[in-house]
This record gives sequence, structure tokens and C-alpha cells, in this order.
Amino acid sequence: MNNSKENSKYKTIGEVAKILNLVDKQRGTLSTHTIRFWEKEFRQVKPKIFTGKRRYYDENTINILKKIKFLLKDKGMTLNGAKKVLNSMDSDIDVLYNTSIKQKDIIKSKLIKIKKLITEFKN
Repeated sequence: MNNSKENSKYKTIGEVAKILNLVDKQRGTLSTHTIRFWEKEFRQVKPKIFTGKRRYYDENTINILKKIKFLLKDKGMTLNGAKKVLNSMDSDIDVLYNTSIKQKDIIKSKLIKIKKLITEFKN
């Protein structure tokens, strides 16, 4: 059975919050308000608004939101700093973002190997 909503070109704000792992730590709910705030702050974030005034995000917009989250949350930049990076039209953000993702994957795979070695050593 093909889930057309899952394969849809556009994602709802809740789906995007889940993709970005934006969770309110106190309540354990998705932080959709963070995405709405970023829409106001970053001109690059332009959701499609269809009937019912609901926001829908395409893949390009989701990728921009991922970069914004990376700059603000992972790199600890200020809003103004992140805006300057995104407005510079420089591909440095892509290099920085992609390098960071690759480094996380490398570290994760090394930790898995270490965990296996520890388990083997205990036995």
C-alpha cells in the first residue's frame, strides 16, 4: 500500500518539526513555533500556503531550515550571525554543514565499533 502523504512533495509544519527533531524538552511535544519564528527571521524560508491557511514546506525549504538549525543550535551562532551566513550566498555553509554531518556519521560508526569491542572483551 503506497502512502501518498508520506511521498508528498510538501510536508506539514509538524512533519518538518519531526524531521528537524525540534522537540520541546519540557512537554515532549514538537516545537512548531520555532519554525514559525524562523520564517519571520529568515527571508529564505517561504512555506507554501494553500487553502485553510496551512503551511507546507518543500524539500528546498526543509534543507534551508536544516541549515538554520545547524547554525543556531549546533554551531551556537546568533540570529544575526546565521542571517549573515545564509545571506552571503556563499557555499561555505554547505561545506561546513556537510562536513559536520559526515563527522557525526564517522564518530557514530567508531562508537559502535568500540561498543562491540567492549562487549567482546567482557565475554
